[in-house]
Amino acid sequence: MTAITDDLPARLLHEAHEGWRAILAGKGGDYYQRTMTGDGLLILPGVVLGRDDVRAAFKAAAPLDRYELHEPAVIRLGEHAGVLVYRSMAWRGETATELQMSTTYLFDEANGGWAIAAHQESPV
Repeated sequence: MTAITDDLPARLLHEAHEGWRAILAGKGGDYYQRTMTGDGLLILPGVVLGRDDVRAAFKAAAPLDRYELHEPAVIRLGEHAGVLVYRSMAWRGETATELQMSTTYLFDEANGGWAIAAHQESPV
């Protein structure tokens, strides 16, 4: 089985949208805890969270109402990994936040899916 194919950009964008939909549904912590590698990191402005800390962090955060992804780019890292970089807009009520995102995905052959090794958010 080829883990990375010509549809890698579409596949990684699909993974990113899955994460955003989970966040909007109030299940972002569950999503990240389930999809992060054991030593994966969520790197946010002012804090770095390991897999075991993400659920509590998402529960403490104010809910988001909607999001948009812009300017996606994918970097292939061999046969079983890729980095997705994009600009996002996220809204809490009428307040919008613009962030530059970078997520490193590894293909987990044991589980047959993509896992997040690192996710970074930087304000624009």
